[in-house]
Amino acid sequence: MIFTLLLTRNMSQQQYGIWSNIFDLTGYFTILVGLFPFWATRFVARKKEGVVKMAVIANSVVALVAATLYLSLVSTVTGAFHINAYLVVYMVASLQIVNAYLITILESCLQSVKPQVIGYGLLLEESCKVVVAYVLIVWFNQLFMGAMGGLIVGASIQAVFYLWLLRGNLQEKIHWNYLKEWIKGSTVIFYNAVGNQLIAFVFILLFLYGGEAARGEYQAAATFTTVIGYSQSLAYALYPKMLANDCSDSAATLSFKTVLMFALPMGAITIAMAQSFLTVLNVSYSSVSPVLILLTLDTLVVIISHFYTSYLLGTERLDEAGEIPFRKLVRSKIFMIFTVPYIQSAIALPSVFYILTQLAPGGSVQAVMYVIVINILVHLATFIGLCAFTRKSTRIMVAWKSLGKYLFASVVTAAVLYPLPSPTTIILTFGKVGVGGATYLALLLLIDADARALVPLIWREIRGAFVRSDKK
Repeated sequence: MIFTLLLTRNMSQQQYGIWSNIFDLTGYFTILVGLFPFWATRFVARKKEGVVKMAVIANSVVALVAATLYLSLVSTVTGAFHINAYLVVYMVASLQIVNAYLITILESCLQSVKPQVIGYGLLLEESCKVVVAYVLIVWFNQLFMGAMGGLIVGASIQAVFYLWLLRGNLQEKIHWNYLKEWIKGSTVIFYNAVGNQLIAFVFILLFLYGGEAARGEYQAAATFTTVIGYSQSLAYALYPKMLANDCSDSAATLSFKTVLMFALPMGAITIAMAQSFLTVLNVSYSSVSPVLILLTLDTLVVIISHFYTSYLLGTERLDEAGEIPFRKLVRSKIFMIFTVPYIQSAIALPSVFYILTQLAPGGSVQAVMYVIVINILVHLATFIGLCAFTRKSTRIMVAWKSLGKYLFASVVTAAVLYPLPSPTTIILTFGKVGVGGATYLALLLLIDADARALVPLIWREIRGAFVRSDKK
């Protein structure tokens, strides 16, 4: 949040749109970022020896190739977009491509053994990023380079931290046969990566036909919906436990409940305080509140869909023996899930292109709203279709009574916040967020026994952490 404030309070909407476009572009060169991590997570969860070392080496090689290719093409792209003035910043972003590959592979390995330390890595990265960016932007008046420098330094420190945590695994013997299996299985990973990047072309269309300001407005709203998405981390350990055959159906149900216990109130608070949040970023974003409201709804759909697909991937057993039979792979649930982005692209891309070029939206805000509405419909339709096709493969028992309580408490929270004055300062805005959080928590503890049972469990875990620390 602090990092975003540094940018939005020093950049115009057009500049923030260009900043966002940098990562739209680098995304096409991180298309292979998940090529080996997908299989690394599954192999580490099943306790295959030497996976981490092989995975880090393989992804590092791909990272260097991707960054080199990016550097050879970036000047041509910036020239085509008529933004040559920012060429140096675009070129420096190549370092972040390398970081993306390294962090992704390290996190994929840690997810199966120490999922909680990924949270520590994020805290470390964000703290360093903010400090470096603040010094370079505020003290040295280096806006774009300062922001990029903060990103790169923070991510580099995060990568070093992860390498230190995995230092024992990095001393194991390399098993080259893993790489052979991964390359064979990664044909479908590449298939999925192309599909995901294809649907991401929506943002290029928004940048080209909606304008730089439109892309900046979308990114400003995404600042807050990204935080809602963090609720997915509460189910982060479920996937590797399923791969290790160490997860009951009731655990999956409980995990789903826990995610929505936090996602629903965060969404409700965001909708009720949309204008205040965006005004805090910059007063020029105060008119973008409808974008944030729609993007919040889309985020909630994506969170539910992501949990469901993660569960389906965890039930797939074709690689359990350390081999990846290709014929079984293309008939598996993995391939089915990886086909979804192509269906989404086939619907979203022509729809967005037609609306942005033929209907002539009245301003950048309306253009962004059209794009998000299309995304909501596409995400919802493909999720319903996936559920219909895989209904016999899932055993998630939805606790409708509990979800009803979370929804009720969230709606009441939004109803309490909405009529209150809309603050425009950081302190008052987050003070109002605190009121909303307290309202939801108090109401939920009053009506939900599971929430009351969670409090002593959290406290016991915190106390246990301090006790273990004292013994060390």
